[in-house]
Amino acid sequence: MPSKLAISYRNVTRSFGTLTAVDDVSLDIAEGGFLAIVGGSGSGKTTLLRLANRLIEADRGTITVEGADVQSIDPVALRRRIGYVFQSGGLFPHLSVADNIGITPKLLGTPATEIAARVDELIELVQLDRTAHRDRLPEALSGGQRQRVGVARALAAKPRIVLMDEPFGALDPLTRDALGEDFRELHRKLGLTTVMITHDMTEAILLADRIAVMRGGKLLAQGTPAELSASSDAYVQDLLRTPRRQVERLNALLPQSGAA
Repeated sequence: MPSKLAISYRNVTRSFGTLTAVDDVSLDIAEGGFLAIVGGSGSGKTTLLRLANRLIEADRGTITVEGADVQSIDPVALRRRIGYVFQSGGLFPHLSVADNIGITPKLLGTPATEIAARVDELIELVQLDRTAHRDRLPEALSGGQRQRVGVARALAAKPRIVLMDEPFGALDPLTRDALGEDFRELHRKLGLTTVMITHDMTEAILLADRIAVMRGGKLLAQGTPAELSASSDAYVQDLLRTPRRQVERLNALLPQSGAA
């Protein structure tokens, strides 16, 4: 039995003036899947992501979310049921951690006692200290902590779908690796559908189940890392060459684990 689709793009095009940012793209994202969209700057990956929750409107084609045409859904209502994680956390600087996390449930009219309980639950879920961080402003947090709060805020209204725009790109390597692994575990634990943009093919391979490769607004290839390895597209092979080369160099430079 085929998987249910969380998001489906059918022949979707979006232009900005003379630039075609997304060019006749068709792509299915299964419920519970973790898809990474990779490609260089200007490849159209962020535009494709933002079309799903109508932060940007398509010129042509059809996009469905959980079986419903997004054009039939109020865009504000659509955004409130889809989690969104920005590259830099995107937190409101004048609001505390708790108020940032609770803002969507508050807009949805959730009672204050329920919001407080949900905020406490989420702070622990993203592995922050509730006592230490609940009342802090974003400026008092590290980059990794801000990003954890951004993830918690995206999960506050219990969405089934989370969109992530280069969520770990601005972090130092250790924090990036830890936060990526932690989110992957949250994805599994909560049964989310996740769509993540990254320019880092290694990150895409390590975190996602499937990868979509974009260039010049076109979808060049999609599939599991193993399926992409079989692609005949030269650009896809170039993207895969970097992580392979890194593995070879690391194996050559680092002593083998357990070696005397």
